[in-house]
Amino acid sequence: MAGTGGRAQNERVALDPDTRPALPLPDYGVPPAEALPRVREFADHLVRRRTVREFSDRPLPPGVLEEALRVASSAPSGANRQPWRFVVVTDPELKRRLRAAAEAEERVFYERRAPEEWLAALAPLGTDASKPFLETAPAVIVVFEVHRGPRSPRPYYVKESVGIAVGFLLAALHRAGLATLTHTPSPMRFLNELLDRPAEERGNLIIPVGYPAADATVPDLARKPLTEVVVWR
Repeated sequence: MAGTGGRAQNERVALDPDTRPALPLPDYGVPPAEALPRVREFADHLVRRRTVREFSDRPLPPGVLEEALRVASSAPSGANRQPWRFVVVTDPELKRRLRAAAEAEERVFYERRAPEEWLAALAPLGTDASKPFLETAPAVIVVFEVHRGPRSPRPYYVKESVGIAVGFLLAALHRAGLATLTHTPSPMRFLNELLDRPAEERGNLIIPVGYPAADATVPDLARKPLTEVVVWR
């Protein structure tokens, strides 16, 4: 009995393709002559995106964040679990507390946790433990990974799925003319208490969103050419 029960427990039930609900694929085709101009226009726009650390407190246009988050939520995910949660912080006092907590973690990182090789790699970017953009930017989006818990089923490929959704989000915000920064204080458990999130949600990324300050600058960096990052077979 024990052996039979164990075998039954481990059996995988194959879904009959004929019983799966299915809908016609929406028509989103593009005439072949338009394919290259469309992707080239998108690439020309997106390659201008830069990480910004100096933000204006200028308000955001109404509705833009909602539409950008709608784009992010359309990303593919493992088993369609959609294992992401986006917490949008606009309250000035909460942003102040978020900055204070993040900077506390960052000071420990720069003083004790980070190896010298990592600090050397960060040096050209001019980063340090000070994170004023968390307070200055009009909105901060905190991205959480949703893992298995009392209110959520088991997800699959969580980091990969959330990473794709964040990519969609950054592209949408850039398309709207907004600047962003991807901030990853570590560890990030302080975010759960600060933002009243359940234990199954784990901080993944903090994204300040807004317009660049009038005197904002960016490091003089270059992206690798395609010949270094693409292999054709």
